Amino acid sequence: MDEERFSFEDLKVWKEAVDFADQCLIVIEKIETDRKHYRLIEQLESAATSPALNIAEGKGRFSKKEFIQFLYIARGSLFETVTLLEIFRRRGWIKDFEYIALKTGAIQLGKRISSLINSIKKS
Repeated sequence: MDEERFSFEDLKVWKEAVDFADQCLIVIEKIETDRKHYRLIEQLESAATSPALNIAEGKGRFSKKEFIQFLYIARGSLFETVTLLEIFRRRGWIKDFEYIALKTGAIQLGKRISSLINSIKKS
């Protein structure tokens, strides 16, 4: 029996965004800092999950123009995530190798999002 699916579930970029969010959450869960920094941790969780959420929401919109706008938001959230990761790395809350791995994944995801934007614009 075939499982019913949402259209966004077939997008490779969405799958990569979910994987990226999951990898970020794994690293975030290991952070040990005092209570005064919980807001930053929550912001990183939000930013890291936002690309996948915006790709899914945009795919559900009624026009290519709206989908592209949500892809721009997804890319912006990805940039926000990398900035927060850099701050966390500088504070010693995440290790250099974790930062490098996540940044490498973010670069690949950013390229894929930009590629999808360009592909939609041309169609």
